[in-house]
Parts: sequence; structure tokens; C-alpha cells
Amino acid sequence: MSFSSPLLTDLVRRVPPPSRPTGGQGDWAAVEASLGTRLPSDFKALVATYGRGEFCDVIGLCTPFGEDNPVRLTADLLEDYGLSREMFPERYPYPLFPEPGGLIAWGLTDVGHHLCWLTVGEPDSWPVVLWSRDDDHEEYDCCATDFIEGWTSGRIVSEVMPDDEGLAPWFDAAREEVHVYVPLSEGPLPYPERLRILREELAPTVDRGSFHSPYNDSRQDHFATVETGWRLTYETAYGHQIRVAFPPEDSERARRAVLGAVASMGCEVLSTNTVHGAGAWGPTP
Repeated sequence: MSFSSPLLTDLVRRVPPPSRPTGGQGDWAAVEASLGTRLPSDFKALVATYGRGEFCDVIGLCTPFGEDNPVRLTADLLEDYGLSREMFPERYPYPLFPEPGGLIAWGLTDVGHHLCWLTVGEPDSWPVVLWSRDDDHEEYDCCATDFIEGWTSGRIVSEVMPDDEGLAPWFDAAREEVHVYVPLSEGPLPYPERLRILREELAPTVDRGSFHSPYNDSRQDHFATVETGWRLTYETAYGHQIRVAFPPEDSERARRAVLGAVASMGCEVLSTNTVHGAGAWGPTP
């Protein structure tokens, strides 16, 4: 198995990368010297193209660049799990780098699974091992780029990772964000009509999944704006409200757009609560 450019081309076609990747560039020679091993060429191209962030809110890349990087590419699985392996060796069928042929994690999932290389042979031939929190292991004879492309396309199916629920796959670049909750009055229109108006006012948008309780009328609908990448949840699951996340520089633009949509929905803003970031919104657009 070797890396070829069509793999990344296919992934980019399926999952558009950010225009300005976060932490996508740096000194790979220094990184490899620090880790004590060369790295697969496809992964270097993957990081350069997408940078730090998450595919479909599930797979986060462990990248080596950026001072404030909380998911840095390291080779510390032996340090982290060596003591546990001594106590429960049956849970560790693979060696851990820098042991010969040991695992190195190149990605993490939203529930704490490790996506690893099995470092046997030349780096461009390293297969992928998915190591779950329950110490289950799945091995795939492909590179990191091929695994992500295969998982987002449905060609690769894992027993421990969710599928995409039929949604178009996406990538969210790591960035500073403001998170605002906007509690609303009910208004005269039913929920589906209010949701339709909200998305039309913020169009174009793309689905990010939804939830409708089988026991009551509580709902959550997640979507994102295509042009600005704002992420929104409209819900009644935790009170009737809109949750919106956006970069700080978009604060006034997002405030006017969302509160304008609220007015079109026939609802009133009860209050606002900035959960993370600076500056709460006022009650009117």
C-alpha cells in the first residue's frame, strides 16, 4: 500500500477543506526527529490540506503544529498506557511505540477512541488500527487519508464508530468561537414552520443531524451556514432556544442575522447568555 494523490483528491471532493487550515504548516523534519520516526506522506498532505479540526464531529486529527494545540501528534501511548498494560496485558494485543511495530495515534474520536498507525514496515505502508475505549481493535489495510475518505463515504464501516446518518460529510476547522444561547417565546407558528423560516433566513445551510424524542415533542435540529460556517442548534429539548457558535469577528453579523430570523419566526427573545466568548447579545436586531 502506498499513498497516491487521488486519495486526497477524492476526500477533498467529498469533504471540502477550510480555506485557511489551522496549524497546517510547519517543520515536518523537526517533528519526525522529535518523534523518532518518519511519518506517512499522505498524513502530511492531509494536515496541510485540512489542518487541525474534526470530520463530522467525530474524527479529530492529531496535528503537530500550533502552540495552543490540545490534540498534538505525539508518540506517548506507551507512557500513557504502559502501567495499565502491565496489569491487563490481554487488553493490549499490539505493541506501543517506540516498541518495534508499536502504535502511534494520529487521530481521536469524539468518544475517546484512538486512530493509530501500526508502525510495521515503511511509513507509507502503515495500516490503520482503531483502538476503542473498550479495548476493542479493528485493523484496516489503508492509510489515514483512505480511512477517513472511506468512512465518510460509507465504504469503510466500523463496529465502534457511528455512520454519517445519510448526511453530507463535513470538516470543522479548529478556531476560537463565541457560543450564544438565545431563549425564545413559543410564538404562533408550529415548530417545523419556525425551523423552516430560521434556515431560510440563514440560507444556504447544511444539515448536521437532528433528534426527535419518541416520548414527547422535544426536538433538536443541528445545521450550519455554508458561507460563514456558523453552527446552530434549534431545539425544545432544553427549553425553546437557538444555540449558535461563530468566530468572534462575526459577532455583530451573527447577532443581526439570528435575531432577524427570530423576528420572522414570530418569536420573542427572552434573554441571551454568552456561554463562551466575549460580549452578550442585546434583545433586538
